[in-house]
Amino acid sequence: MTRYALRVASLAAALGLWQLLTSRDVDLWLRFSQFPTVGDVARAFAGRLAGPDYWTDLTDSLTRILSGFLLAAVLGVAGGVLVARSRLAADLLGPLLEVVRPIPAIALVPVAILLFPSNEQGIVFITFTAAFFPVLVSTRHAVRALAPVWEEAVRTMGGGRWRILGSVVLPGALPGVFGGLSVGIGVSWICVISAEMISGQYGVGYRTWQDYTVVDYPGVFVGMVTIGVLGWLTSTAVELLGRRLTRWLPRTSYVPGGRAQRRVRGAATPAPTGPRPRKDVAHDQLV
Repeated sequence: MTRYALRVASLAAALGLWQLLTSRDVDLWLRFSQFPTVGDVARAFAGRLAGPDYWTDLTDSLTRILSGFLLAAVLGVAGGVLVARSRLAADLLGPLLEVVRPIPAIALVPVAILLFPSNEQGIVFITFTAAFFPVLVSTRHAVRALAPVWEEAVRTMGGGRWRILGSVVLPGALPGVFGGLSVGIGVSWICVISAEMISGQYGVGYRTWQDYTVVDYPGVFVGMVTIGVLGWLTSTAVELLGRRLTRWLPRTSYVPGGRAQRRVRGAATPAPTGPRPRKDVAHDQLV
């Protein structure tokens, strides 16, 4: 409860500071007099919630982000495992992926406009590209970091390639995979909003840019708040799913006093305190 109270207090403090600086028209180095107040944004938000356009924009943006992200999750995991497990795939696909990976996804908007027959497909492509490479790279590193002894144990017991893949590679790489998915969903939101601003019809990004062009600054902040909340909800959902699927992993949490607790399947095991027991030298020599 204390942690939740601190989180709520931090948000309340940020909103209070925003209200104070904008209501007082503070202009030191940053021009807060140009900003709408918290009350202005709240009234604009209430007006948007009462109309149909807000929900249409919300549905369009969520459809685009989920379509591109799910496609990137499937192909990114498959591509990462393939490149990590096959030398031939690493030689054929590795150079191409490494050349394309540094290109920002938003820079591919002209390519998407020329390549796809509709803006909708182009925006999904931009979202897919933004999430694909974080997932691919994280999966590749996670697979390559697996201990070889696990695979050798499965082979010793007669397991084949698919058995190793299902019993060792995919479960062992899950923590790294979900790390890439968490990064990918955040980058996807950045790129889908930017793509909607450039070439979209409807969507949160499109509406935010339209509000800016007509100098409706409270509407701009409504879009920003919506983007932030949607990004937080989707990243939290990915994190919770990852914790659910990897609940067999031992976890370490920090407690007051700077000591760590090791938790396995939800149970906390306190760190040992006090002096260590002396070793039985005679027993060690006997062993």
